[in-house]
Amino acid sequence: MVYKQRTKILISTSLIILISFIGLTVSGNHAITALEASNPDFTEPSALYAAKEAELFRNRQRELKAAVEAYFREAIATGDIVGAGVSLVKGDSIVLSQGFGKKNIKTGAQVDDQTIFRLGSLSKGFAGVLAAHVKNEGKLDWGVKVSDYVPGFQLGNNENSEKITLAHILSHSSGAPYHSYTNLVEAGLSLPDIASRFKEVKPISGPGEIYSYQNALYALSGEVIQRATGQDITTALENRFFKPLEMCSTFMDHESLMEAGNIAIPHSKTRYGWRTRKIRDNYYNAVAAGGINASASDMGKWMRFLLGHNPEVMDRAALEEAFNPFIEIKGRSKYYQRWPGHVSSHYGFGWRIHKFVEGDSKGEKTIWHHGGSVNNFRNEIALFPDDDLGICVLLNNTTRFAQQVIPDLYRIVKEVYNDSSNTTDPDKHLLADSQR
Repeated sequence: MVYKQRTKILISTSLIILISFIGLTVSGNHAITALEASNPDFTEPSALYAAKEAELFRNRQRELKAAVEAYFREAIATGDIVGAGVSLVKGDSIVLSQGFGKKNIKTGAQVDDQTIFRLGSLSKGFAGVLAAHVKNEGKLDWGVKVSDYVPGFQLGNNENSEKITLAHILSHSSGAPYHSYTNLVEAGLSLPDIASRFKEVKPISGPGEIYSYQNALYALSGEVIQRATGQDITTALENRFFKPLEMCSTFMDHESLMEAGNIAIPHSKTRYGWRTRKIRDNYYNAVAAGGINASASDMGKWMRFLLGHNPEVMDRAALEEAFNPFIEIKGRSKYYQRWPGHVSSHYGFGWRIHKFVEGDSKGEKTIWHHGGSVNNFRNEIALFPDDDLGICVLLNNTTRFAQQVIPDLYRIVKEVYNDSSNTTDPDKHLLADSQR
């Protein structure tokens, strides 16, 4: 009897404890809700963190926009430039895409972020990345012989020609003299015709030995890609990059450019001021070397992709193959070799790769860079992978201003993002809010 009574007491006690535990658990789950009800200003920590991050982003973007606007207003006022399309990428965000100045000095029409510029040799970067993409598909290799893909191509004797690979023409290291047959590209000859004439050119070195900048030979990469994929280079670029990245104001032929409407007009400077020039139809026979046209808005999308933020379009490891240093650019005479902290320059596949030291730091940083000039347009693109930063400037006149615009804008961006008065640690705000 005593045993049964003790058992009843034990069961009752256990039930009471269980009911109490369940009550506490339910109460705990509703603690935040109760706090929200009693305090209308309450914000969950994660939401508060996100709000502070968004506020910081907006503040930086406003400050960056003001600084960049002031910089280009001064360049326009001093007569260095007529107009500019500018895009800046930081992280996975296009933080600025904007036009400055005039696209046509006669009409006074203004540049905006959709205004299309001729890119010139910035096109080489597209072709280099495309080649890396086709390689990643297993349809090409850097070591394929150009003569196997371009019938009639010969540079020097047969033995020398057999050694020239896709990597050599994409890195300007085939051994041909500087700018061989660029005049034939300018004249509008077809690439197969130009390729057959290289047998008349005497090499200045063996393949892979020295850097010697080319347009005609570089453009032959498009012929190699066509043989490998069955698609001409314009179709390959459109399908692999421009459509998935929604680069809707990027064109690769003269007719489409002229029909686009919102086009920057090229200018040259005379003793009487700026003079408009005709938009020419050259380099569309050599798209890989200089035949692409785009807006600042589209170049922002392109840089965001190059920094690895569209892995669904191209694997990052495959993408970065285009930026592997292949041949050294020797000397100190190039404008980019005089940039602050410059250490060395190489050429990859459609890109210059610079190493530089920033300030008092001993560690080297990297720039993926290219310039472009065609038809009185002058452009610069640079990506700083260590900072997840991209800068592109499109200009509708030739100018020495272009030689310093990348380090100038890099300095402006760094000042905005490193300014202690502008940098906020959201965790500190969370701590402060929790102590109120």
